[in-house]
Amino acid sequence: MTGTSRTPREKADMLVVAPHPFFTPRGTPFSVYYRTLVLAEAGVRIDLLTYGPGQDVDIPGVRIVRIPRTRVFEPVPVGPSAKKLFLDIFMVLWTVGMLIRHRYALVHAHEEAVFWCRALKPLFRFGLIYDMHSSLPQQLENFGFTKSKLLIGTFRFLENSCLKAADAVITICPDLRDYALGEGVPEEKHFLIENSIFEDVRLAGETKGPEAENAAAASVDFPEGVTTLVYAGTFEKYQGIDRVIEAFAMVAPDHPAARLLLAGGTEDQVAAMKKVAARAGLSEARCLFTGRVPKREALRFNRAADILLSPRIDGTNTPLKIYEQLASGKPLIATDIWSHTQVLTEEVAFLVAPEPGSIATGMRAVLSDPAEGRRRAENAKALYARDYARPIYERKIRDLLAAVGFDASDKAPVAAE
Repeated sequence: MTGTSRTPREKADMLVVAPHPFFTPRGTPFSVYYRTLVLAEAGVRIDLLTYGPGQDVDIPGVRIVRIPRTRVFEPVPVGPSAKKLFLDIFMVLWTVGMLIRHRYALVHAHEEAVFWCRALKPLFRFGLIYDMHSSLPQQLENFGFTKSKLLIGTFRFLENSCLKAADAVITICPDLRDYALGEGVPEEKHFLIENSIFEDVRLAGETKGPEAENAAAASVDFPEGVTTLVYAGTFEKYQGIDRVIEAFAMVAPDHPAARLLLAGGTEDQVAAMKKVAARAGLSEARCLFTGRVPKREALRFNRAADILLSPRIDGTNTPLKIYEQLASGKPLIATDIWSHTQVLTEEVAFLVAPEPGSIATGMRAVLSDPAEGRRRAENAKALYARDYARPIYERKIRDLLAAVGFDASDKAPVAAE
């Protein structure tokens, strides 16, 4: 057990089951962090069950419990995999053990954890919240895990059963909302809670000074007279990093004061993208790589950027970074795919096709017309404040708790230190 912010004798109200390496700086773990943080701030006392690997976080009112580490199965990849299947066997056993020892009023199941939590619900009589970050049968296909119609159909049957059995279903974007409602989830049980907050993650025992930062990231400055286009996020194939590099290579000769900053990626991923940049004729000064950086550094890059990028090439779920980019007050170039256009329009971003030529056209448009870039950026900032800011997120969490019958009025909200 790690990351305790409660004494062991204090009773938890909720068990959060997060089958991920928590915390790691990627999509779903960020979502788990912010969900848990705001729930705790609302007065919910939480036990969070997760994988062995990952960084501990400091959330008052939350105790982190980890299954044993099995290093042969690390690193845990994004998406479905044989590694996750093995680790989830331990997650099932630990979930049962915790339910036997504690009488939780609520279980908050993230992604595939809902499968075994739904099976345990009648036995332990808890309220079940299903946090649906994606459609699980779609994941099997999108990540190339299987083409078996039988297996995909089985997952679809299980997912639909969980949607109907849950006392509340959270979705993260309109596409998933429409899917859940179309599968028969009553509107009063559904909650669209976008992953729209992005403040610094509080890692347990972390030093906040410069010594805690990635050295390469900390060395990046933003000199006057240089226009910096920034992407900060993962380097998974679907993010389209190679295409944005190729696009910038088309633009760079006509804009010698512009540079591209790419933050994120594993060592192998960064090495591969450096080869793409070299083939495209971009020097290290024009195309900078930092590798993975702390959240605060990614935020610093976005705040210091002149132009922000989201070059994702496919997908239906809205990426977390979009909300941060909306709030930034900086011009945004994003690909014109459903993953983005559930939130973005031409009034708040420069939308381009997910191929290098079109991305280059978007870059030229922003670089050649800064006034239009500022106009769309101000529109984006206003949209974020109206529909996605932290007070909106907190209200949705309170509505969720009310719907599942949790009364926090007799509990003092957990205050951040």
